[in-house]
Amino acid sequence: MSDLNIWIIIIALGIGTFLIRWSFLGALGDRELPGWVLRMLRYTPVAVLPALVAPLVLWPAANDGQPEPARMAAATATVMVGLLTKNVILAIAAGAITLFGLLYLLG
Repeated sequence: MSDLNIWIIIIALGIGTFLIRWSFLGALGDRELPGWVLRMLRYTPVAVLPALVAPLVLWPAANDGQPEPARMAAATATVMVGLLTKNVILAIAAGAITLFGLLYLLG
């Protein structure tokens, strides 16, 4: 690829990214959103976080995609503490303590 092609691609992607963000912030920023949209947006973080974490737990690149018991135990501890306490910080701490504790004991 030539330098010109690369710059055209970079500029086109930048414009596309800007337009995607502007469509929500610029076009809809001063309007009241319908209640059903606000309800759906409330679930976005709850859907995105597991989608980011699940591949790291189930198919970790560090182990060539082989599941690791310590990661599974840490994920289970995180979910259980989160469900029981409804506290994100405690859930994260439980998962981290479980993961590092098992890795220390096993390794």
